[in-house]
Amino acid sequence: MKTGAQHLVDTLTELGAEVAFGLPGVHNLPIWEALAESGIRLIGVRHEQTAGYAADGYARATGKLGVALVTTGPGAANTLGAVGEAMASASPVLVLATDIPAKLRRPGVVRGVLHETSDQAAMFAPVTKSATTVEVAEDIAPAVARAARLAVQPQSGPVYVGVPTDFLREHTTRLSAPDSTERFAAINLTDLDEAQRLLSGAARPLIWAGGGAARAEAGPVIGELAERLAAPVVTTFAGRGLLPPSHPCAAPNPVHDPEVGALWDEADVVLGIGTDFDGLMTQNWLMPKPPKLIAVNVDPQDAAKNYPPDLTLVGDARDVVSQLLTGLTPRPGLDELTGRLRGLHDSVRRRMRADEPQAADFLGTLEETLPESAVVVADMCVAGYWAGGYHRVSAPRRFAYPMGWGTLGFGFPASLGAAAAGAGRVVCVSGDGGFLYGCGDLATLAQESLPVTVIIVDDGGYGMLRYDQDREGLPQRGVNLHTPDFVGLARSFGVHADQVKGFGRAFRRRLGEFVRAEEPNVLVVRANLTPPLNTSPRWYRAHR
Repeated sequence: MKTGAQHLVDTLTELGAEVAFGLPGVHNLPIWEALAESGIRLIGVRHEQTAGYAADGYARATGKLGVALVTTGPGAANTLGAVGEAMASASPVLVLATDIPAKLRRPGVVRGVLHETSDQAAMFAPVTKSATTVEVAEDIAPAVARAARLAVQPQSGPVYVGVPTDFLREHTTRLSAPDSTERFAAINLTDLDEAQRLLSGAARPLIWAGGGAARAEAGPVIGELAERLAAPVVTTFAGRGLLPPSHPCAAPNPVHDPEVGALWDEADVVLGIGTDFDGLMTQNWLMPKPPKLIAVNVDPQDAAKNYPPDLTLVGDARDVVSQLLTGLTPRPGLDELTGRLRGLHDSVRRRMRADEPQAADFLGTLEETLPESAVVVADMCVAGYWAGGYHRVSAPRRFAYPMGWGTLGFGFPASLGAAAAGAGRVVCVSGDGGFLYGCGDLATLAQESLPVTVIIVDDGGYGMLRYDQDREGLPQRGVNLHTPDFVGLARSFGVHADQVKGFGRAFRRRLGEFVRAEEPNVLVVRANLTPPLNTSPRWYRAHR
């Protein structure tokens, strides 16, 4: 018989796990021992929050299950912010945490066992699809298998499994886990016919595609549908890269620009695919409900919670859109639409160049310098907002952004997970404040030699909050930070680093060198940027 820890690792192997992120503790060491005998790469991090974010970054870059392995009590609790971001962004993450020994647990009593919590799983209930604790050692393997399947099933999201530490060294048999994969019911043909009728009869149709469409890999069929309808496609932050920027129906990002927002205002039928029309995309629902709204979503409640649709097609986005295509004949106007969208793009970029030339230089350098396969991971910082709104993402899973829950400090640790996926160079866009959340994991970056280029835009504090206070005529409080010598900090960990001022030629030259390197590196940019229109203080609908 094998130990509980060996059964756990065997299950991860059977699930196809290739990488896990974790931090050792006295309670979870048996799992580390079992992983050493497996083919799974275990990346040790310096903070449990990094384990959660890295698992999320890995999941976003691959579409596969991200695995975070942490210890009991405070170790588990340290992951909660990262797990909350994964939940809000529907990222499939499996959190495996140990719990105190079952033989020492007394129901209803906190006895003072090391790392004891009255109900550790309950901490995770609000930020996961499921939070369970294994009750017998024989159930470790099936509990992990059930949780992993649930994490990746639409709508995907994080799942927590707690394992009492004494079960890990117990030699035990292994219970089997029945297949519980959910399948969508067939689409109602009457509803499908009605959706086709509405789209065919629309004078100004619009497709609005979100993270659900990206996770379903629905880009090609959405692009085909858009061409057939001569309809522009607006993508949410989570849907970036769904269509290549060169697609004839791809609207420029973001919809917060008045020129792009006009596409929504004039639409007579909107087809929302894999989206819940959240407040960040709709300027807190100041965008008016369209005359007719068709929703494609795996969850009808999620589809209806903000703008109630006139018609809901429940199912996988790729499958539903493929069925919508059947019987739809091409309509005229595609060339005219493409010309208009290119004009919108040029108009937005001209205004950006006039209003914020530094941001235009920053984005232009990203576009011209980064390899085609590069993955960009942005943090909640002013430079990240510019990248989130305007960076031209070439393909799905090449851009990650924490706009689900809005967690500052996501960027750097999530980039470690994306880099561990083996897709090539990862470029992290962070501010000085957010980078300090996880700067200790420069040690992980160096130890694992991950192909990450970190761009730290250092404006001496929390630039977005400073802008908020200045805009309201308030004194600057809590927003100006004493920051370290980031170049010296990175070099102290053995990571190559350099610094430039502004986003001019020196930035372009150094970034080009850094992204072509094999080793990790850090590029510090001393600059101040004004927030873009996709940040709430500048939403045009709220202030016009």
